[in-house]
Amino acid sequence: MKIYLDVCCSNRPFDDQSQTRIRLETEAKLVLQVEAGESIIELR
Repeated sequence: MKIYLDVCCSNRPFDDQSQTRIRLETEAKLVLQVEAGESIIELR
């Protein structure tokens, strides 16, 4: 599976995590990063 992410998602972990939406987006980004490292998905 190929996943295309906006460059802004790379900075999400550095944003204010007190907002639920930002925290969830950060968690999703980190899961995708781990899955890419394990060759489950391919990031482009």
